[in-house]
Amino acid sequence: MGITKECAILFADLRGSTALYLKLGNSEAARVVTQSLSLLGQIIAKGGGRVVKTLGDGLMAVFDHAEPAVEAAASLHDALERLAPISQLLPRHGAIRLKVAIAWGEMVEVDGDCFGDAVNVAARLLDLAGDHETLTTGPLLRQLPSDQQERFRSIDKLHLRGRKDPVPVLRMEARRFGDTLSTVIMDGQETDMPDGIRLNWLGTERVFSTSNMPLVLGRSPQASFCVSDSRVSRSHARIESHSGHIYLSDLSYNGTHIRFDGDDQALTLRRGTCTLHGSGVISLGAPPTDPTSTQIRFDVLSFSDTQPQCE
Repeated sequence: MGITKECAILFADLRGSTALYLKLGNSEAARVVTQSLSLLGQIIAKGGGRVVKTLGDGLMAVFDHAEPAVEAAASLHDALERLAPISQLLPRHGAIRLKVAIAWGEMVEVDGDCFGDAVNVAARLLDLAGDHETLTTGPLLRQLPSDQQERFRSIDKLHLRGRKDPVPVLRMEARRFGDTLSTVIMDGQETDMPDGIRLNWLGTERVFSTSNMPLVLGRSPQASFCVSDSRVSRSHARIESHSGHIYLSDLSYNGTHIRFDGDDQALTLRRGTCTLHGSGVISLGAPPTDPTSTQIRFDVLSFSDTQPQCE
């Protein structure tokens, strides 16, 4: 007979390990991934959680209370860059990224494994999370004290697999990001924040200021910028602004492609994130070389001079 209780379910997934397997070989890459997951598990245990199981390049953990789960998620992101085996490989093989999802609700534990609605929600949220992100929903937020609730920002209502209606999803803001920043200091220079973005598709043109972000591109009628293409997911990609930049994150199964003006090659995102600058084309579900693909023209704008502005 299983044990039923309310708790926080946390899923974490390492991204970028495929490149390690290709460049290091199976044995060495497996050692790096296994050691990295072990260190993440130690952080979870230190934070009061328990690793239920590992899942390939990820893990699933359970916490009796919401606040330790949130603190553990922040610690996982902070620690990833300091993991010794990964740090030694970054200059040669590129970064391993982490994405996290947490859900609060009822679950049942049977023979050491966990099942239930909270497990399903956390797993679906992980599918939607981008690199370096922690996503959650309202039930977990309501379990947190007010100072912890302020760390989360609503990003949109997104469709979770198995749910008929879209679910309000929140993202935990990293400590280094702040809503009150007006400029970003990089290499001693001040960089003006972009004020918005212009999107144009088949004659439909809309301008979104950074105050209207985040916005979702997709096939759903509830999407901020709605397109009609069966290859496009209902919530396909997200555009948001923080720390003086505008970012595009892929949320889809078919991928998002970006080609900046002046570049011959397109950048492909599969649950990844990139910085948008200048102008170019966002292609949803198929590369821009496919003339039948949904290609959205974008211009990053500075409203002070009404001209597209590049970094």
